[in-house]
Amino acid sequence: MLPNSSMLDNSSANTTSTNPVPSCPDYRATHRLHMVVYSLVLAAGLPLNALALWVFLRMLRVHSVVSVYMCNLAASDLLFTLSLPVRLSYYVLHHWPFPDLLCQTSGAIFQMNMYGSCIFLMLINLDRYAAIVHPLRLRHLRQPRVARRVCLGVWALILVFAVPAARVHQPSSCIYQNSTVRLCFESFRDELWKGRLLPLVLLAEVLGFLLPLAAVVYSSGRVFWTLGRPDATQSQRRRKTVRLLLANLVIFLLCFVPYNATLAFYGLLRGNLVVGSPSARDQVRRVLVVLVLLTGANCVLDPLVYYFSAEGFRNTLRGLGTPLRDRTLATNGARGAVTEPPSETTGLDATSKGLLQPLDTECPQESTL
Repeated sequence: MLPNSSMLDNSSANTTSTNPVPSCPDYRATHRLHMVVYSLVLAAGLPLNALALWVFLRMLRVHSVVSVYMCNLAASDLLFTLSLPVRLSYYVLHHWPFPDLLCQTSGAIFQMNMYGSCIFLMLINLDRYAAIVHPLRLRHLRQPRVARRVCLGVWALILVFAVPAARVHQPSSCIYQNSTVRLCFESFRDELWKGRLLPLVLLAEVLGFLLPLAAVVYSSGRVFWTLGRPDATQSQRRRKTVRLLLANLVIFLLCFVPYNATLAFYGLLRGNLVVGSPSARDQVRRVLVVLVLLTGANCVLDPLVYYFSAEGFRNTLRGLGTPLRDRTLATNGARGAVTEPPSETTGLDATSKGLLQPLDTECPQESTL
């Protein structure tokens, strides 16, 4: 798994034969920046994702394909926000006072959230693609039980990759004011980059970022083209679908593309596969220090996608402020709003629409938005 930019060590921190324990680089400015941004992410992301997960599990009961994927996305974001307190403690103290396992676990959780978010956003887009572009041919894949199995496979995949990510996140030691202290997230030496770390980074980039990005761009383009055809129906569901896909594209382009593209280039520099001076390498690292903070912002942006794109989610939140009797009615209405036929009929002729009509009553649990 690829490390976040705060985990990337400066070339001045590399050990030498004459000084096996190097002096500590001055990362205080970086730590202050990360402390401020991650504090905001924790303050906003923790309650938002906890509330989203509660709504999906308790109120909506995760009866639709989209809600299954959104529920798992909320769980991934909540896991990352729960890991932020130990990370913030490190940025406050400028050294790692906790056991090594916490450093390894925190680093691995960052990777799990980033790649898990990319994959779950991809699955949401692919579900919209199947519902609108191929409503008949792919309707057998748009079943809640299929979505749950797919999500189990995603969690298994990112957990497998989390094991080597945790192994490379061992804390490193350095000398500060004649004392030996430990650093976390900043222990990646040149030897490690030239060894097993670079292949791990590139593999994670391909499976966890490039493939989901390609799928999101392709599926969004096909859906937009289908909905823009002259025979496409004008409906509220169409606006919701466009809003959802645009939000997913914005999250990808803002939170994941800048960091992952720059990190891949930085990894090639550290592995000497791309020729660059030490000063150029340090400049790329300074850029990563800022870009990595954008990846954490997805934990705050994802709940906004749920609210503005999923009518059932929005109606449930509105019902929480009503009296108990009205809240029950609002919850039941929200469950109905989040479920709908298993396929979009956009662009289909009258015969095809008739073929889809019986599915409305036979499979009420299938949904779009």
